[in-house]
Amino acid sequence: MVPEGSHVRSVYLDPESGICSTDVAKKLLIDCSTIDTATSLAVKDHIAQNFPTASFYDSPVSGGVVGAIKGTIAFFLGCAESDPNVKRLTHLMSMMGKQIIPCGGPSLGLAAKLSNNYLSGVIAIACSEAFDMGMRSGLDPRTLAKVYAAGTAQNTISDRFCPVPHVFAEAPSTGGYKEGFKVQLMRKDFGLALDMAKRVGSKNVLGEVGLATYDGASKDPRCRDLDSRVVYRYLGGQEDWMDKARSP
Repeated sequence: MVPEGSHVRSVYLDPESGICSTDVAKKLLIDCSTIDTATSLAVKDHIAQNFPTASFYDSPVSGGVVGAIKGTIAFFLGCAESDPNVKRLTHLMSMMGKQIIPCGGPSLGLAAKLSNNYLSGVIAIACSEAFDMGMRSGLDPRTLAKVYAAGTAQNTISDRFCPVPHVFAEAPSTGGYKEGFKVQLMRKDFGLALDMAKRVGSKNVLGEVGLATYDGASKDPRCRDLDSRVVYRYLGGQEDWMDKARSP
């Protein structure tokens, strides 16, 4: 699992140090990176042409650092449920995660992950805005979290990755946004998702403004290298609300 498509190409295809510079016949090769589908398919094609008995799969993950530590991440597997290696793949991935979801075919695990991260990124911005407007109106963010959980706004970001510090104890925001999915990686994935949307003809009315928001946050020294939910800080959200709540 590496950050970008160029890294995957290097890991697999570098003529001197790449995986494919050795004999990978009959091996099971699993790439858990979140990258562009074109790179993944190019690596798969290279392996198929040069090592026809080897099997390459895209299998990006979701669940964040918290999920990785707990072993509860989900794997989005780029193959059909009928693939002959599904049983082996499921066994291997079950050692690291909780859900293994075959997505239909090569590169479709990546397409699923990019779609997921686009939605996750949009929800994080919306959560940040919603909490901010509610708090500025006088509401305690813990009350707002209960309201969202009880109503139609319920979502995982609000529940477990709340962008407001000290609402959920294990959320990256509570630890100063230091543990989690870096905002630069969200900016990368959001951009890849928009590229995919354009390629397949999908209309994304929130796409460009979302990308601009993560682009700005990833370049902001107050936010860079921190968890992507730090977008709450970037948008001007109040982080010291507990101190103000304790004041007489």
